[in-house]
Amino acid sequence: MPEFKRTSKDEAFKIMAKEPQTPRKPGKRRTAPRSLDIVIERLNDEGIGVARHEGKDLLVPGALKGEAVSVVIEHKGQHQLIGRLGKVLRKSPSRTVVNPCKHAGACQGCSLIAMNYQSQLYFKQDKIRYALDAYDPLKGIRLHPVWGAAHPFGYRTNAKLVMGKERGKVKIGLYRRGSHDVVDIEDCPLHHPLINRIAKVVKDEVERQEIYIYNSVTRRGLLRYLAIKVSPGLGKAMVTFVTAERNFRELTHMAKGLKSKVPEVVSVQQNINPSSGNVILGKETVRILGTPDLIDQVGDIQLRIAPSSFFQVNNDQAARIYQLVREWAALAPGDCAVDLYCGIGGIAMNLARDGARVIGIEVVEEAVRNARENARMNNIRTCTFVAGDAAELVHDLALEIPPGGVAVVNPPRSGCDREVLEALAGLEPRTLIYVSCNPLTLARDLDILSSLGYRTEEIQPVDMFPQTPHIEAVARLVPAQG
Repeated sequence: MPEFKRTSKDEAFKIMAKEPQTPRKPGKRRTAPRSLDIVIERLNDEGIGVARHEGKDLLVPGALKGEAVSVVIEHKGQHQLIGRLGKVLRKSPSRTVVNPCKHAGACQGCSLIAMNYQSQLYFKQDKIRYALDAYDPLKGIRLHPVWGAAHPFGYRTNAKLVMGKERGKVKIGLYRRGSHDVVDIEDCPLHHPLINRIAKVVKDEVERQEIYIYNSVTRRGLLRYLAIKVSPGLGKAMVTFVTAERNFRELTHMAKGLKSKVPEVVSVQQNINPSSGNVILGKETVRILGTPDLIDQVGDIQLRIAPSSFFQVNNDQAARIYQLVREWAALAPGDCAVDLYCGIGGIAMNLARDGARVIGIEVVEEAVRNARENARMNNIRTCTFVAGDAAELVHDLALEIPPGGVAVVNPPRSGCDREVLEALAGLEPRTLIYVSCNPLTLARDLDILSSLGYRTEEIQPVDMFPQTPHIEAVARLVPAQG
């Protein structure tokens, strides 16, 4: 099993900007950065190669375990060093023959792209096992092999891209590791092809119409981010321009130009975000043209998605999770189920297809609005969706839901508060299904549920995010005394 050391993403990807150079004396040449040869000992939990140098961890993005590589150290921190990968002197058997992305060394979206896909699945399996083994009650739990994706490239159906400008050239892409420099990504291999096509047209329209790009230093300009959601099954897309202020006139012209060149775009929105922080979406969204939402399809369910609603980035794998949850729940007509953090209602509606009564709880009101519309659109009449605080609403439900039902929880990466888990256990469900996108918080919460009388029977990992270190997992729990 690979050894993992928990390193925060900010630490792992932090490459500090170069400090101002001391003026050189006339005639003195600047020496090139010194390269050193090292052996990568392991990968950390973000999929970054780690070696030891001068008594510190040396992090090398793009390097794989066991490889001998040449590295240029770009940042020396108090506790760790950050290196830039040069030549691979001795390759790992896990390394791909051809790296399909020329931006892989600069952006932070796909740290495992240099690794062949089967090795990625082993890495993610071990990552979950490592997290579980930190807790005695979870050691030896049945962990199934990871369900790999049929399409490990071109799978992302939504993307949030940052806008930038350098030397008069518009850039659309992602931030360079550890900086606010924008890596201009022409053709991301992880994105659905329609996303790449839209981004290219938007860039051309911004340049043609000379629309001002927001500058995070001066806090001046209009366009900040570009958010794109795609429905691969229906071949449609929704585009949201995130701006620092209201400006309908310029965006209306650009939206019309985009629509004329990419007719698959059925909705164009403006989201206003005047804040100076790193949050992408603001609180206000205005429709510029087309429909207010995007219709998508996952399995047999159609879903209406608003600009600010969260939805999975991989439709094929999301459909497999929906089906697995439905099978594990094994609901019959008249049964009752609770779906906590239900989002736009995908899992809840799949559960209700067997005739059970399902109550979905979600804190985001716009997502609840979408969930209710989705239930009507799919002619599902046994789903109820409620907006509010999870712990409070679950406590209230205990008065009307009899013991012996099913509880499903699908929290954000931070997992569940103990109060929420206590409330769920208080419902006394016969089956508790936990869908997680973070092995560390999954293990922590399964350990808490163990102390509350629930035993984890099995875990099914699902690779929702190929080429990245992230992994989804679905756990099935039952009463320990059952």
